[in-house]
Amino acid sequence: MKCKGAIFDLDGVITQTARVHFKAWKLTFDEFLRNKAEEDGSEFKPFTYEDDYLPHVDGKPRYKGVKAFLESRDILVPHGEPSDNPHKETVCGIGNKKNETFRKLVAEEGVDIYQSTISFIEDLKGAGIKVGVASSSMNCNYVLHKSGLIELFEAVIGGLVSREIGLRGKPHPDIFLLAAENLGVQPHECLMVEDAISGVQAGKRGNFTLVIGVARNGDAQQLLAEGADIAVKDMEELSARDVEKWFTRGIIEDSWHHTYYGFEPGRRD
Repeated sequence: MKCKGAIFDLDGVITQTARVHFKAWKLTFDEFLRNKAEEDGSEFKPFTYEDDYLPHVDGKPRYKGVKAFLESRDILVPHGEPSDNPHKETVCGIGNKKNETFRKLVAEEGVDIYQSTISFIEDLKGAGIKVGVASSSMNCNYVLHKSGLIELFEAVIGGLVSREIGLRGKPHPDIFLLAAENLGVQPHECLMVEDAISGVQAGKRGNFTLVIGVARNGDAQQLLAEGADIAVKDMEELSARDVEKWFTRGIIEDSWHHTYYGFEPGRRD
């Protein structure tokens, strides 16, 4: 079997916007939580990366992330409408405030790119593999344009498309399946790359032959447990040749001296 397509998440995989997203979320939620603590006379407990962002927000569509985090703190607010003012205390209003903050940070700080991922993508394209992006972010196209990367991809599915046509967010595989369809390939002919737990879960559910987890935060074992076939610290550890080995032989040896075994060759269509 030959690999015909590759689908990449954006934030934390291609661009270093994951840290910008977290910064925007923290600024937004801390302001909300501080105001609420003052109103209730309760203790202010700030929004954190490990306890709040990773389990409740990372990889999810924006409004679902707001809802999941607030529920984790037993905070109930109305859902509201996507057109809500960013200062309105609704799920949508808080989400819109985060988006406003994120775009301001991108405009001020620019977009940093993981060059190793771009090199891997170019290696794949040189091997005749089609490449696309699938992201929950409503700012997917905005970030790709800002970073000058938009022309590199043959299919882009972002949060705006998801909302317009009613796709389910991660851990459902909808955005990745649509990206594969737009590339003209089947999921079993594809690899996908994610750094979020919800993302590798989506890859497993979508029946992608190779789900690569990018463990930039030392969470390799968790990514493997939740659906990644292999986990790497950075995409510089893999090449198009490694991908070919996986699709034909079901095996990859990574730079951590781990040997990953996939399907038994000859057992897939």
